[in-house]
Amino acid sequence: MVQSSSSSSDPELEPEFPMADSNDVAIVFGVTGLVGRELAKKLIAKSQWKIYGVARNPEIIPIKSCSYRFISCDLLDPFKTEQKLSGLHDVTHVFWVTWASQHPLGTPECCELNKAMMSNALNAILPIAKGLKHFALQTGMSHYVPLNGKTIRLFDEEWPRPSGSSNFYYALEDLLHDRLAGKVAWTVHRPGLLMGVSNRTMFNFIGSLCVYAAICKHMNLPFVFGGTSECWEESYIDGSDARLVAEQQIWAATRCDDGVCSDGQAFNAIDGSSFTWKEIWPVLGKKLEVGVPEEMFVESFWYESGMGDKRKEWEEIVVKERLVETKMEDLANWQFMDNLFRLPGKLLGSRAKVDGMGFTMRCNTLDSILYWIDFMRDENFIP
Repeated sequence: MVQSSSSSSDPELEPEFPMADSNDVAIVFGVTGLVGRELAKKLIAKSQWKIYGVARNPEIIPIKSCSYRFISCDLLDPFKTEQKLSGLHDVTHVFWVTWASQHPLGTPECCELNKAMMSNALNAILPIAKGLKHFALQTGMSHYVPLNGKTIRLFDEEWPRPSGSSNFYYALEDLLHDRLAGKVAWTVHRPGLLMGVSNRTMFNFIGSLCVYAAICKHMNLPFVFGGTSECWEESYIDGSDARLVAEQQIWAATRCDDGVCSDGQAFNAIDGSSFTWKEIWPVLGKKLEVGVPEEMFVESFWYESGMGDKRKEWEEIVVKERLVETKMEDLANWQFMDNLFRLPGKLLGSRAKVDGMGFTMRCNTLDSILYWIDFMRDENFIP
């Protein structure tokens, strides 16, 4: 039998803060991910917030603040979810930046698992959080796929869903519409290629790039771009700095009184600058201190086959450089890199909507990549 979650014997069940009560109380689901960690840090910096951070596994590098409390919780377990969250009656804002990856994307099983996870959280929070004002859902630009051929126009937020698609993003939006419509304001945020740092993220571009370069340097291998010529030479995807995505979600969540966060309002969350891999690859090689060959583009190179068997080499690098202990797969996803550099169509979005509504933050994607490489080094994840 599950014990009452109101018991004060377990600090995770009813977190107490040594700060004064706040009118703004956030709960960040997926706080150890690329955007989740940035959300927590930005809310802490704004001082008037109290923050609960939720993730299944403990933080490797804990966020330390008197206004922040971490809660370890498996959201796929409805009983544990209710037990861990039912004491959070003061929550006013929910940020959902997590997902269940046990099943392949685009499958009905993936949809059902992610719906179940969000349903468990809603069942625990909605009955007790009487002051809940806003729910921010993060999905992604793959909301606009499947891609059939090369896309010429920029995807805007009103792009219709393709019929018959098993995209869990749609399932989560529909669930929020059913549970929150007319009761709590909610918004949807769709980033492109995320730039940030985490060792708990499946689609980790910065981690994959840095591990790839470190192995190339360690083994004296050429730092080449493996993909299609179209992805190499043309702008094919938008970058999304995790700091920008977090700031946009907070911007929307705190503007409930002026119509920004009406039910289900969707926003592309992208940097606003275009780039090609051909232009920036030499800069990345120099930054990562690895030799860039004269022939940087090698269409026949696949990351899964070229890097997938280099776990031992990564372990050698970690020991030699005295890095934070990680497995290669904690930071790098080679199948993701192959898919990214071989996109069948362009995945480019419009910023017209957020620009027109007053969100002004923009990022240069190359600068973002360089910033996060430095961050990886400062956190001692890479040499």
